[in-house]
Amino acid sequence: LVDTSPDLRSALGFSETQHLPISTLRGQFVDNRLWLEDPASPAIVLGTVDMVGSRLLFEGYGVSHKMRPYHAGLLGADTLLVIDEAHLVPAFERLVESIAEGTQLFGPRDDALRALVPPLRLMSLSATGRAVQGAFGLTPGDLDHPTVRRRLDARKRLVVREPLDTEEESLPEALAREAWNLCESGAQALRCIIFCNSRDDAQKVRDRLEKLGAGDKKSNVAPTELDLQLFVGGRRVHERERAASWLSERGFLAGHPARPRKPTFVVATSAGEVGVDLDADHMVCDLVAWERMVQRLGRVNRRGDGAASVVVLPATDDKKTRVALETEVAERSQDERRLAARAAILDATQKVLRELPAEGQEHDASPGALRSLKLRTQQDLELFALLECATTPEPLRPALTRALVEAWSMTSLEEHAGRPEVQPWLRGWVDDEPQTTIVWRKHLPVWTDGRALKDKNVADFFDAAGPHTLEQLETETYRASDWLTKRLEAVLKTQPAFSPHASSRAPPEEDTEAVGEIPTEPLELSPVKPQQIVAFVISANGETIYPVEAAYFRDQRSSQKRAKDMFERLNGGTLVVDVRLGGLKAGLLDDRSPTASDIADERDDRTVRVGSVGSAENADPEWREELRIAVHTDGDGGADRWLLIESRLDTDAATEEGRSVSHAQLLDEHQAWAERRARSIGTRLKLPPAYADMVALAAKLHDEGKRAKLWQRAFHAPKDGDYGKTTSRPNIALLDGYRHELGSLLRTASDPRLLSLEDGLRDLCLHIIVTHHGFARPTIGTRSCEDAPPSMLAKTAQSIALRFSRLEKRWGPWGLAWWETLLRAADQQASRENDERKGEHGDG
Repeated sequence: LVDTSPDLRSALGFSETQHLPISTLRGQFVDNRLWLEDPASPAIVLGTVDMVGSRLLFEGYGVSHKMRPYHAGLLGADTLLVIDEAHLVPAFERLVESIAEGTQLFGPRDDALRALVPPLRLMSLSATGRAVQGAFGLTPGDLDHPTVRRRLDARKRLVVREPLDTEEESLPEALAREAWNLCESGAQALRCIIFCNSRDDAQKVRDRLEKLGAGDKKSNVAPTELDLQLFVGGRRVHERERAASWLSERGFLAGHPARPRKPTFVVATSAGEVGVDLDADHMVCDLVAWERMVQRLGRVNRRGDGAASVVVLPATDDKKTRVALETEVAERSQDERRLAARAAILDATQKVLRELPAEGQEHDASPGALRSLKLRTQQDLELFALLECATTPEPLRPALTRALVEAWSMTSLEEHAGRPEVQPWLRGWVDDEPQTTIVWRKHLPVWTDGRALKDKNVADFFDAAGPHTLEQLETETYRASDWLTKRLEAVLKTQPAFSPHASSRAPPEEDTEAVGEIPTEPLELSPVKPQQIVAFVISANGETIYPVEAAYFRDQRSSQKRAKDMFERLNGGTLVVDVRLGGLKAGLLDDRSPTASDIADERDDRTVRVGSVGSAENADPEWREELRIAVHTDGDGGADRWLLIESRLDTDAATEEGRSVSHAQLLDEHQAWAERRARSIGTRLKLPPAYADMVALAAKLHDEGKRAKLWQRAFHAPKDGDYGKTTSRPNIALLDGYRHELGSLLRTASDPRLLSLEDGLRDLCLHIIVTHHGFARPTIGTRSCEDAPPSMLAKTAQSIALRFSRLEKRWGPWGLAWWETLLRAADQQASRENDERKGEHGDG
């Protein structure tokens, strides 16, 4: 739309060559980070509750500590946050409400300052929410529109079967039977969707339909050609994207003209209820809570062009539920209370479905009928109460306080006693099954013989090449734990016994011979050995990374404790496994599969790639070096094999400090370019002149610390001036922890231009200079800084922390982070401009 509308393009401030940045962790725009490039540019970001919510609370899942305030600053200010299907995520909706409506609590203390930071705004969208009237509704004119009328009156004839006795026929068999009857035992070409509450049931339904389609020679039933797709969670997003293509080609996406030539079935779980514009001719489903039933009914005959049959199959309560219902309320266990509550919700949902207009055994389940039912609740209190009983209750949730947000915002502190996990604020206190994300990788941060690298190298590796959504498979933690146990057992079946107490850690750095020879074949192709690290568990908050050796569960004396420890680590965490473990089939976990195909670091659609190299230089001009880690040393202690992490030059760096390898650049020129970019950002944001000048001055001075001789030597800068960008691989060991941002602060604190600023602006200018790589919130290292004696450096570090606290009180957590993004974005834009320059140094 933006590309085809000149007026809209002009209103958004885009030139003829610019495009609207669209970023999401799915599909065409996966992980492109375009939304991070320019705080003054409109952008669209699509994400899940967990992705957006964790970033908003300075705890971005999969985001490095250095980048967390950057993400939070962009999301927490100058953002319209639209929550689709808001009724499904009430805790998150309340969280964002409290931020959007709490500008006095979370924003600047002063009214004048509050007007400078663009606020976060919320728009909730829900056709099935609790409120009778939301921000938008159908007007009388809308109701008379022919397209609206056709969709409201879309024919959906719903039948609620008598409760199924699962002791006589299983629910999956009954669901498959009903679907088979709709297609007249395979004679009718149609599109049918079958919804199941559980993934196991969905897989059994698919298997049963395949069996029905295979025919029966004994009964002289000929086979029928079917088209089947399993659309469930617990599979990688990569496979879900493939499934979306399958759905499109077969006309299962609303408005698609394709028509089936054979019986075509989609067997789905809740993964098909939201987020995909599914449209089928008919539907069969089990019984779920009312809000989910409404979602499912919206996935059949969406455009009102057909006549849909909908079959709902309630099942009799299983044994555990019957016991729970028969137990006195006061004596029920926690599990029994949960089962009884679910049974009550399903019973109420059945009754609500029977409240829909009836025609014989059928009920009208059109959107118009659902709307009328909802409107009736304004006068019918009994129906209102019934609908409340049929709807999943909002989960309890903790309150959001400023003290909590301030604790989360201290992102440079590895530990903080007042910084809890953010999940309850995103999802509420829920009894959902714990989840684990699994990722397969060809390259892991290990020595060439499979031993673990140092903790810092491992952390740096996952900062630069962390899991992205396309390669992730999310599943229940108990499944992940069981799968890991079985796969480790399978790959070690033929291995000899060994001592489980042998160290799996890398040898001391000076013990270069102990690292071992470079294997004759790459590690990823060699057999798994017991002491090799074959997986890493990244904790839910990303703070801790645990290496897992192949023989982790082999020690019989401690296997139970190890299994318990592993379960706790996997709970909410991410398991990154060596591709040699296999266990992936058709995008689903399969503990019997010896292989795992289509691994992320083998595909051509990567924006970040990892490889094992033996050359000290990167010769590919299309890729930017992000990180290089030694994984083998020669007899003299020098590295001769590395893991190389790179990102495409046409994308932003995977880490903010991703090293530009295109063109060397003098420091004065880089800072001048950054100043120009900062002024452009300030102008487009319409900042008051004093604030625009302050940000531009910070950009002009932000890298002064790079003039230090130590930095110039470590980055192998040419001798003809002070350089801000170099093309040679830096000597990180020589740098010895020196932070040039600290050097910049010390070298500019007495600059006349900075001293001329009023106190509040001077404080803010110094702060955004020292935080422009994500440190100093509130701490920054002082090692190897030669600009002041150690005693003064300690006082400077203390004053930096106090300034951070003072400014956060003044601007609020998101307001202060937003100011930081302006300089960080200008710096990155100047670096990208240098990457893109055509000629040699000086050509501009």
